Amino acid sequence: MTDDRALLAAWRAGDLAAGNRLFGRHFESIGRFFYAKVSTGVEDLVQRTFLGLLERADALPPETDVRAYLFGIARRLLLRRFRDRYRGRVFDALETSVIDLDDSPSQITDRREQLQLLHHGLRSIALDHQILLELFYWEELPAPQIAAILEIPEGTVRSRLRRARELLAQAIAAQPAASAIVQACVPRPIGWDSTKMQRSS
Repeated sequence: MTDDRALLAAWRAGDLAAGNRLFGRHFESIGRFFYAKVSTGVEDLVQRTFLGLLERADALPPETDVRAYLFGIARRLLLRRFRDRYRGRVFDALETSVIDLDDSPSQITDRREQLQLLHHGLRSIALDHQILLELFYWEELPAPQIAAILEIPEGTVRSRLRRARELLAQAIAAQPAASAIVQACVPRPIGWDSTKMQRSS
């Protein structure tokens, strides 16, 4: 299988088929990233993320994974969108949640109650905590890549992950229907995933 860097280089050189293959590998993950945080404009944000990758291909550090680099671009686009939309209001991705920012948060009505609680809980915690949990537990990125995406020291990932889990548990427990299924909704403790914290790729 052709690796992501080779596909990116070919796309950069004008090979549209290579660009389509690269897009096909990662558009679901990037789309999922945005769908969990905004209710409109997802397709545009996904497209801008991949165009951003193409434009910045020459700046991609040799040791950086292309998928992780895409998430970094996606996060910066998301933060810019929120800052532009709420200009004049204080915005801090470690303090402000998606629900704080969304004038009309969408509710999941066609899924099981457990997924409803988890989705709402994630949208209730600070944006960077939400992103951290999603990258670690659902996208299964290693700590070094998460640190690069969030632009924080690698050693900070573990403490923030622990705090993010605590906040998610509190957000889920605060929901009226949560008492019986809180434990099922919250990702397992860091200790359970300690080997994943050590992954470097």
